[in-house]
Amino acid sequence: MKRVAFKTLALKALGLIALLSLAAPSAQAQSIVPPSQHEGDERLEIGMNTSQIAITPDFAGTDLAIFGAVVNADELLNSIGQYDVVVSLEGPKDDATVRRKDRVFGIWINRQSMTFEQVPQSYTLSSTRKIEGQPGVPPLDAPGIGIGIDHIGLIPAGYMGSGDSLTEFRDAYKRLKKKSGLYQPDPGGVRFISSTLFQANLKLPANIPNGTHMVRATLFKSGKFVMEKTLPLRVVKTGLEQTITNAAHEQPVLYGMASVLLALITGWGASVMFRRD
Repeated sequence: MKRVAFKTLALKALGLIALLSLAAPSAQAQSIVPPSQHEGDERLEIGMNTSQIAITPDFAGTDLAIFGAVVNADELLNSIGQYDVVVSLEGPKDDATVRRKDRVFGIWINRQSMTFEQVPQSYTLSSTRKIEGQPGVPPLDAPGIGIGIDHIGLIPAGYMGSGDSLTEFRDAYKRLKKKSGLYQPDPGGVRFISSTLFQANLKLPANIPNGTHMVRATLFKSGKFVMEKTLPLRVVKTGLEQTITNAAHEQPVLYGMASVLLALITGWGASVMFRRD
């Protein structure tokens, strides 16, 4: 009886040892696969030096510093420069009207106009390289996600004309915005300060519009879109300018009456001071 019990116990021990020997290689094989090497693990983190910019009477423009990091970047792709970052600052959206003047009997008058729906009033872009690409380097997949001045969606309101005229008005709108400094491209403005950390400096013009702007950082790998991050930036007027702006929008009737009264008082005062006796 004891011999049978001993034999049964020995068989159970051998079975347990066999199971452990089979499980050990499997556990070892799983432990050598680093979790950070899985496909699609890259992500983007960003921050900026301020979340609000105050517009004062002597405001002459400023720089906005944006910094960030590419987390879980592939070391091989990173070493050969396959990661690109594009940072843009899009201003508040509003309808914009472009007018074309023609000369009629020696006088320049507005003959035709086109209104684009909800376009950014300002647009500043900075990137690690040119979006359109360069010799030997593939272009970034920017048109599909609306990145870049040339890829801003300019949708006309109720337009039924020809495509040539539409292209002409779109080009004119972008040209006027660039001339005023409100649309600014800056290829090469984003710099990697280490293998994964980057910094961008966006130049904000003196005539930057008031309102909530959106900082948009986009990560590309081998020219293909990976992900993007956004942060809000508030641009507000301060002091007397803000008081006048608030009065004009919140109390338009009183603001108009006060403007007329101020004009009358100014005109009367000037006539008194400079009248000839």
